[in-house]
Amino acid sequence: MKLLTELNRLLQDEEGLTMVEYAVAGALVAAGAAGAFVTLGGNVESRITCLSEIVGETTSSSLSTGGKDKC
Repeated sequence: MKLLTELNRLLQDEEGLTMVEYAVAGALVAAGAAGAFVTLGGNVESRITCLSEIVGETTSSSLSTGGKDKC
């Protein structure tokens, strides 16, 4: 009988459920942020590489266009 009383108490307790909901929401936010960093990371890397190539060029034709045609 004591086991049924304890099980009923656990089922009625909503505080634990709230903590689980926060944990799941936090995990989803973390996964979304990690996915965004991975997706944007490639774009940022390609832009930095392109800009460094433009800065490294010394020809007057690339300087006159300002590198707008490349990136």
